[in-house]
Amino acid sequence: MSTDDELVLLATCSAFPDGDEDSAELLDAFQAQGIEARWVVWDDRHVDWSQHLVVVRSTWDYTQRRQEFLSWTRSVPRLANRADVIAWSSDKVYLRELAQAGVPTVPTAWVAPGERTDFPQDAEYVIKPSVGAGSRGTGRFRPEDALLATAHVEVLHSAGQTVLVQPYLDEIDASGETALIYIDGRFSHAVTKGAMLEPGVVNAIADRSLFVEERISPREPSDIELGIGNGIVDMLTKRFGTLLYTRVDLLPGPDGPMLVELELAEPSLFLTHGPGSADLLAVAAARLI
Repeated sequence: MSTDDELVLLATCSAFPDGDEDSAELLDAFQAQGIEARWVVWDDRHVDWSQHLVVVRSTWDYTQRRQEFLSWTRSVPRLANRADVIAWSSDKVYLRELAQAGVPTVPTAWVAPGERTDFPQDAEYVIKPSVGAGSRGTGRFRPEDALLATAHVEVLHSAGQTVLVQPYLDEIDASGETALIYIDGRFSHAVTKGAMLEPGVVNAIADRSLFVEERISPREPSDIELGIGNGIVDMLTKRFGTLLYTRVDLLPGPDGPMLVELELAEPSLFLTHGPGSADLLAVAAARLI
């Protein structure tokens, strides 16, 4: 049996009390390091978070009460990834900062509550909330869908959300989205996520599901994709230090891959698609204990 000093708490949400799809591999990997790992719901007030390393994993309900979640992260003495990293990365306005730094990023218009929204007149586009996970609240619209798009923006604005308006990149229908997973600052593995948006449809934000079902398969990333991912991780390391995990999501654009999202808070890491990746995560976490 592990001692108290060899216990890691894996933070999840009440909808997934036993963790995500990586749970079995991750628990086995920690055990192989002589460490006991337990899944614990992040807003369980009976948990003492002060004594152990806490690794944020499937806390996917945080988008519905982000400020409460951020307050919790700041209260945890040993958290991976850290509270400041989670605060920065859990609002997609960070994309503007990365674009200004030269990262190839999906072109984005930012519309805060009270501001006017202009929609593309000659191409499909995507509307999403700046705080969101699992594609919930994201919709794909055609030029003739302006009324539906306006209604969706009003819903997001009424909830206090800044809205992102982005072009829909047709290349994703054939090539899918690439997710690059980094562990302890180093590239581990990659997957392809199939297109999830249908024209004229908004992924529900009022139902009880916390994410849209994804079609995942292993992927061998291109040199260009790896170059973008490695460059982003280098930037993050200079700013925050080495992170336990990072996921870089790229979309295929007409002129090459572009960053659509950076996942540093609670991303699925698709460890079952990366042989040995669970062990890498457990070893890296062990060094933080």
